[in-house]
Amino acid sequence: MEKKTPLKLIKNDKWLEPFAPAIEGRYYSVLAKKSELTNGGKKSLSDFATGYLYFGLHRTAKGWVFREWAPNATSICLIGDFNGWMESPEYQLKPKKNGVWEINLKPKSLKHGDLYKMKVHWNGGEGERIPAWVQRVVQDEVTHIFSAQVWEPEEPYKFKVNSFKPNKSPLLIYECHIGMAQDAEKVGSYREFQKNVLPRIKEDGYNCIQVMAIQEHPYYGSFGYHVSNFFACSSRFGTPEELKELIDTAHSMGIAVIMDIVHSHAVKNEMEGLGNLAGDPCQYFNQGSRREHPAWDSLCFDYGKNEVLHFLLSNCKYWMEEFHFDGFRFDGVTSMLYYSHGLGEAFGGYQDYYNGHQDDNAIVYLTLANDLIHEINRNAITIAEEVSGMPGLAAKISEGGYGFDYRMAMNIPDYWIKTIKEKKDEDWKPSSIFWELTNRRKDEKTISYAESHDQALVGDKTIIFRLVDADMYWHFKIGDENFAADRGIALHKMIRLITCSTINGGYLNFMGNEFGHPEWIDFPREGNGWSYKYARRQWNLVDNMDLCFHWLGDFDKAMIHLIGSEKNFQKSKVQEIWHNDGDQVLAYSRGNLLFVFNFSPDKSFTDYGFLVPKGSYEVVLNSDNPNFGGNGLTDDTLRHFTNYDVLYKKYNKEWLLLYVPARTAMVLRKVD
Repeated sequence: MEKKTPLKLIKNDKWLEPFAPAIEGRYYSVLAKKSELTNGGKKSLSDFATGYLYFGLHRTAKGWVFREWAPNATSICLIGDFNGWMESPEYQLKPKKNGVWEINLKPKSLKHGDLYKMKVHWNGGEGERIPAWVQRVVQDEVTHIFSAQVWEPEEPYKFKVNSFKPNKSPLLIYECHIGMAQDAEKVGSYREFQKNVLPRIKEDGYNCIQVMAIQEHPYYGSFGYHVSNFFACSSRFGTPEELKELIDTAHSMGIAVIMDIVHSHAVKNEMEGLGNLAGDPCQYFNQGSRREHPAWDSLCFDYGKNEVLHFLLSNCKYWMEEFHFDGFRFDGVTSMLYYSHGLGEAFGGYQDYYNGHQDDNAIVYLTLANDLIHEINRNAITIAEEVSGMPGLAAKISEGGYGFDYRMAMNIPDYWIKTIKEKKDEDWKPSSIFWELTNRRKDEKTISYAESHDQALVGDKTIIFRLVDADMYWHFKIGDENFAADRGIALHKMIRLITCSTINGGYLNFMGNEFGHPEWIDFPREGNGWSYKYARRQWNLVDNMDLCFHWLGDFDKAMIHLIGSEKNFQKSKVQEIWHNDGDQVLAYSRGNLLFVFNFSPDKSFTDYGFLVPKGSYEVVLNSDNPNFGGNGLTDDTLRHFTNYDVLYKKYNKEWLLLYVPARTAMVLRKVD
């Protein structure tokens, strides 16, 4: 019998060879499920993922049609503004095959803006429910009750940019939240974001926004991670048309838009969500002890049901087709991959990824989702938020991977937190920093970041807060900086530059962190008097030329523009040139760029030598520049020429001698 050729994922990593049966088993499970869902390949995954066009409320040539999948229901009636919120025969749904219920209505039975729900009966109970596939949900300002809403505006939004290709070379992501993107103590809107924040993002050089909290969620303070209505964009921020206009405007600026999508769990709410749609608490969710997430107070999808796959895959296609999202950052992937949700697991070796504790149904779903998304748009972007290090997550499906374009480098922010908290400045080791930032699987791209929204939440600390703490309230006025402020400003710039410049896929920053936003994020809640004081971004701080925040913002802008404009930066190899942990000096190159870091808090070096390709070099970015809050100890207008050394002639290498001030980073470009 001819021996089967191993999948490329296994061929690329010999340590995976003992686990080949498990890896191949998952791969063939995906192929089998795809064949099942596509009728043996007679149709595409995209054809399968069209549930949003069938279920829910839709206008037809004869009026309206409404459908819902509720196999446990005994009767369903639409109630709303149109019938006084009372059950009536003309709004009674009829059962069809496979648990589907349907009603056809005359044109004047419903009108734009009408509020409605389903009144569902089942054996032993009844309740008012919001439809699972609903595309518009609003909350009453007085009663705070959520209802579905008929949405058929006279002038639906027409996209002006119909062909957009994201710039992935490299991907520079600005993570943002619409509601807290304004200075004012309130919930911001799609329109305000489009007008006030998008121009900042464009000016700062980012080419992608990752938008949080788009799917409707009952509790604002959940940050959008307890989703109730998967096909409805949050009405807190405005209308679907306004979200579409925001995305269209971003595309016109050359900015890609990806959604922070939540398919890892759902809110437990029954009135607003899927928790008990028709008397079956497990219609969409797992049975028994696996139904509830032990740490998140939420419900876990049953990815083994084709109806659930239909719901979630259709959800992916819906946001891409109807709103022109360019892709997704999948939240909570670790929680999906393991029966334990990754809780209490060490993940100390490859055996921990193939020990039978993995949810193969979830793995199949994630792989099919990536397959579908790239079938719809081959330039789409998918990112996995995953902490365990599961091999193959961002490898091609055909190679045995799960098909994500990128995985989040979640080790990096943890490393920076640990370093700042536990090590004295004189103990920071460049070799350790460089290894942590570049240690990754060669066949998988990552999104590197120094910090995200996770580190900005109340109860945690951002990098600037860990470095400066309360002194940033009293010593961040230019001319009034103390030692803590000077140190924090210097290290904040260095940490971001070394993280951004060593990427092998993309870089991410959470809005405001680039300029050292001083406040944590704390959404309105009972414990803070329902205040919006900390659920906003204070742009006035970075705009104030009398404060140090603008130094950090200006440095970030210069850094992002440099990385983003460098031709073939993403394709260039990160090549270490030198490190000396005693001196705390590190140097590496990417293409024609040379990066030099001196992490020493008190040692500056004159004529510090680096062996580099022969030629001349000019400084293109220097964290010590006074424009970025530095001391201006070097003359960056000078061109630096290499010095001949006969020992390295055959390597075409010569010595570049630089003055490297303490706690400084600089970038030089080879100009000939």
